[in-house]
Amino acid sequence: MVEVFSCGLAEHRKKAQEDNKEIVYTDNLARYFAKISHSKPRPQIKKEETDENGFWIRQPNLLTTPFGEKEGELKADKDRYIIYWARTCNWSNRPVIARDLLGLQDVIKDYIVGQTGESNEYGWGFPREWDFKDPNTGVYFLSDLYLNTKPDFTGRATTPTLADYKEKKAVNNDYHRMTNYLEVQFRKYQKADAPDLYPVKYRKEIDEFNDWLFPNINDGHYRMAFATSPEGYKDGHRAFHAGLEKLDKRLETNRFLFGDYITDSDIRVYVSLIKWELDFYVNVGPQVKRITEYKNVWEYIKELYSVPEFKRYTNFPKLDDNPIIKFGTYLTRIAPRINWDEELKTDHSRKALSADPENIFLKHPKGETVEDYQTEISQTHWNSLDFNVRKNKDFKLSVDASINPLKGKLKNE
Repeated sequence: MVEVFSCGLAEHRKKAQEDNKEIVYTDNLARYFAKISHSKPRPQIKKEETDENGFWIRQPNLLTTPFGEKEGELKADKDRYIIYWARTCNWSNRPVIARDLLGLQDVIKDYIVGQTGESNEYGWGFPREWDFKDPNTGVYFLSDLYLNTKPDFTGRATTPTLADYKEKKAVNNDYHRMTNYLEVQFRKYQKADAPDLYPVKYRKEIDEFNDWLFPNINDGHYRMAFATSPEGYKDGHRAFHAGLEKLDKRLETNRFLFGDYITDSDIRVYVSLIKWELDFYVNVGPQVKRITEYKNVWEYIKELYSVPEFKRYTNFPKLDDNPIIKFGTYLTRIAPRINWDEELKTDHSRKALSADPENIFLKHPKGETVEDYQTEISQTHWNSLDFNVRKNKDFKLSVDASINPLKGKLKNE
């Protein structure tokens, strides 16, 4: 009961220390903090985001104010923003990979959030802190930063969330475009040799492909995992595996998705597929093939894993301490005992697909200024507030996803 903590956390912690016990972040403790901060329970995913036929329709991102110079837009400042992310959330691995590739670690902070209580009733919080508060803003739950921004907020606080820690407000949770803002609007803060992950000349093609990736690859496996009907499951199953076949064909003749160099799209594909192979597929249901069985896709994943910034944010299964006492799963009995560094080791044979085999990053064109690079970032219809717009997953590309429309066009001068 909440009343257990009426004496305050400090006294409760002192008593626990005297009894030589560790304070466990329980549901009761989460409810105690929620009472103090007036936080609300996190809405259930399946209940809020499946339609009447059991199809998964992901909610739009709430905070989509772009970074830019126009009135009302967010300003790209140093020592103001922090990325709240979770190791187990592939969406939130995207911006920290991009940030590190661009050398923005001293410009934008990051913090790894965790679940609150046994049931995670209030969503993401700060269970690693002695007082269970965010050391950057003093809040108990990530949702508190949303409430500071929108007092009438009733949705799910999601990762990644980009927050202004000086104002103690969440400012953007749009994973569709968050990496693009880091790539473009934070250009002046990037390291001198920062790669060009989002070349100005080809943003239209990259944006279109990214918007195809979302329903077919990035959200494809969630369409299976969160479906509540066989029809909904089959819909996601067909889209995901058809998408994988197209990627495998594309990667047969391209070292990376758009040719010789890593782009923003490669980050999006990597975090989804490595998470799928190391975790999701076991529990989601029968699959056509594992990721390891798509030859070109798996070799491509291995090559990306060899890049330190990708490897750093790859989350491996944890070992079950009592595999004999309880049956467990493949993920707790076997997967943690696999030498993943060895499994993901690459011989770099995919270099042969590149006209510039010793380089994996595109350089910015000579003479390009920060102002040249900072074009307006497009919006995505996947953030539409219209349920029916988001429900239509039949996204058509100008060029089939199995074909790289920029083949031979990305070149280092």
